[in-house]
Amino acid sequence: MYSLLWTHRRFYDGLMTSETLTGDEIDSYWANGFAFVENALTAEQLEALVTDFDSWVEESRHHSEPYGETLADRPRFDLAPDHSAERPVLRRVASPIEISDAYLEVMRNNKALDAVAQLVGPNVEFNNSKINAKQPGSSTEVKYHQDFMFQPHTNEDLITVLFFLDDVTLENGPLNVVPGTHRSQLFDHWHDGVYTGAVSAAVEREHVSRAVPVYGSAGSACLMHTRLLHGSAPNNSDRPRTLFISEYRAEDSKPLQVNHIPSRYQGEVVRGVRTNRVRCSGYEMEFPEVPTGASFFSQQANVGEIAT
Repeated sequence: MYSLLWTHRRFYDGLMTSETLTGDEIDSYWANGFAFVENALTAEQLEALVTDFDSWVEESRHHSEPYGETLADRPRFDLAPDHSAERPVLRRVASPIEISDAYLEVMRNNKALDAVAQLVGPNVEFNNSKINAKQPGSSTEVKYHQDFMFQPHTNEDLITVLFFLDDVTLENGPLNVVPGTHRSQLFDHWHDGVYTGAVSAAVEREHVSRAVPVYGSAGSACLMHTRLLHGSAPNNSDRPRTLFISEYRAEDSKPLQVNHIPSRYQGEVVRGVRTNRVRCSGYEMEFPEVPTGASFFSQQANVGEIAT
């Protein structure tokens, strides 16, 4: 499988006009499963995204449970269990591009997207988007998982771009990735008949010692392979950690399950052209469960009693 991905990437290298990533950075991405792009957002883009998010945090003070509407008939705004009007803990905004021109513009035009096109292009489609936020002192954590296990496609040329809307530090709950696991197996996210959206405790113990944090200044971005094992810890600082997450796919990678964060923009070609071709790779997995709650946090809450 990976020899096919390598050939696919090399074939398109010569067609790229944007050189966001160097050759060494491209090689590092395929070896480790992630890449870092500084200044992925302009100062104006970053300010606009932060302004809109801050307004949603203020709005959340008037709610005591998840609220808003999405195409999936699920709440758009997800609140942590410890949310209150005095201390708002807005932890997820589903598909913000549908309610914000600023987020839509960034999804379509940013420096990290040029890097995505270098890796899986030249033809790239938008898949879905969300905001994951950790307010200061928030207990919100993301258990170790692989994004692909939420969204099977005909091939694995999908990249998750995480834009830092705040400075991400070692203390405020940074992304932790396990290098090279995109070249490993697809780990079960079903346990005892329950879809938890996370790997087992045994798999986490096996890999967590090799995890490395990804941190940097606001406006930067991390590009992550869809198979890469990753998670994040609670925010133990007095500063927020907010990520705008936009997922892209090679145009010839077609979804095999309904989009877990549907949007009227899903499948939009954001780089290159539409070819109407499909490319398949060989893998095997159990279909994910489509979430019924406001976010996958409710699914990961099922981890509780997984056998160790």
